[in-house]
Amino acid sequence: MKLSTLQIRASEDVVRVRQDVRAHAVALGFGLVDQTKIVTAASELARNMIQHATGGELHIEAVENMGRRGLRLTFADNGPGIADIERALVDGYSTGGGLGLGLSGARRLSNEFSIESKPGEGTRVTIARWK
Repeated sequence: MKLSTLQIRASEDVVRVRQDVRAHAVALGFGLVDQTKIVTAASELARNMIQHATGGELHIEAVENMGRRGLRLTFADNGPGIADIERALVDGYSTGGGLGLGLSGARRLSNEFSIESKPGEGTRVTIARWK
């Protein structure tokens, strides 16, 4: 079930992403550790979106599978895309001068992680955390 869609354009939007994701995680009954993990992953992905693609959208969904409840976040942009996804997922690799832990960190903090990207067309990252 779709819960909300957020536009991500500026650093202030990262705060809104964190607040919205936490509120939905609390509403679904996530414990503090799981809340923190999905909020941190969302924050990293939103920052990447602003830095590398000048923004995009976040779709937040409540999901259920075999009696388990979860939260699925889809970050979509129309930025330059990622030429080498495997390399981008390696800890320490950065094209923006950061620590290079955004994508790899989000992957570690999520129960499910997928990324699709085409140079010149944009990137879509989907993560899920299960309760």
